[in-house]
Amino acid sequence: MKTKDAAPDEVCTTQQAAEILGISVSSVQQLVEAGVIEAWKTKGGHRRIPRHAVLAYKSTPSPALGSRAAAGGVAPRELAADGLVSIMVIEDNPMQRALYERQIGAWDLPVRLSFCENGYQALLQIARSQPDVLLADIVMEGIDGYEVVKTILDDPKLASMQIAILSGLTAQQLDERGGVPPGVVFFAKPVNYDELRGYLRACIAQRLRVLK
Repeated sequence: MKTKDAAPDEVCTTQQAAEILGISVSSVQQLVEAGVIEAWKTKGGHRRIPRHAVLAYKSTPSPALGSRAAAGGVAPRELAADGLVSIMVIEDNPMQRALYERQIGAWDLPVRLSFCENGYQALLQIARSQPDVLLADIVMEGIDGYEVVKTILDDPKLASMQIAILSGLTAQQLDERGGVPPGVVFFAKPVNYDELRGYLRACIAQRLRVLK
């Protein structure tokens, strides 16, 4: 993002953009960081977003939070018969799985949750069901979450899947593994559940908008 000045009536803060789009501030920030919505920083270090860019994103049916579908020309899949957005969570810690289930379940989102204990199980289930959103831990025995994510990114048929990494690894440790892939969102553990809720709401809204 560049640093420049603009007329105040032509730009939005992240809070104003979030209100226009009906999503969380953290989701707007993720859209900006992913390059989906144009933005810059003021000399004081504050994000500013052109109002036309916010309105353009709102009116466009296909942009995704980190999605690779548009670039690959992949047609979006239809929702399942129950009309719910499917979310798969890869997490080997049973207590953490229970926490995710309780937290996400309390948000009253139109989603169907499934859980995998390891990367091998996840790859089998992804091949069968192709979830809309994947939340992946990284450090696991055998096939880890990073290998699962790379496998998905290499498969054009899975280009519409939204992917987020949830990990306790440091930035340096992630860089040693190749860094966070383009189009993938990263949440550091312990997870900020307000940010995760905002991310999932944005994914759901985008998914439903694409299929209108």
